[in-house]
Amino acid sequence: MDDEVDRLVAAWRRERPDLDVEPLEVLSRVSRLARHLDRARRIAFSEHQLESWEFDVLTSLRRAGTPYQLSPGQLLTQTLVTSGTMTNRIDRLAKKGLVERLPDPSDRRGVLVRLTAEGRDRADQALAGLLDHERAILAELSQAQRAELAALLRQLTAPFDNFPG
Repeated sequence: MDDEVDRLVAAWRRERPDLDVEPLEVLSRVSRLARHLDRARRIAFSEHQLESWEFDVLTSLRRAGTPYQLSPGQLLTQTLVTSGTMTNRIDRLAKKGLVERLPDPSDRRGVLVRLTAEGRDRADQALAGLLDHERAILAELSQAQRAELAALLRQLTAPFDNFPG
């Protein structure tokens, strides 16, 4: 079964036979899939009155385990945003009652961001909804194909995830 990338690659091969367009066969599909995943994520999160960035912060705290708290610096590392952006996000989540700021007992000048019970419930519900959407996307693949695809994608993404800075 042909897809849009097959048509795009065929057109480039016709128009630019001097170029090796083989990377498009993989990476254009990854790019298109990323757009479909973003759309599915937005839908799953909106069902729980969350935006993508809110889900990212809340689930970073949720994954931290009891007492579901991190420093703003740890949240920066996990969400890859600037400190100004993170401060704004924490403020907005605190106003919604999804997180709270607490003094850091190990640093008098520091604060910790803790998930509230409402934030934990929202994160858990949104994660369950997201997984339902993602299972539907992967439904055409067998368990073995999913494992193989995960391994191949890990091979491509690991160098980016493990690059210092």
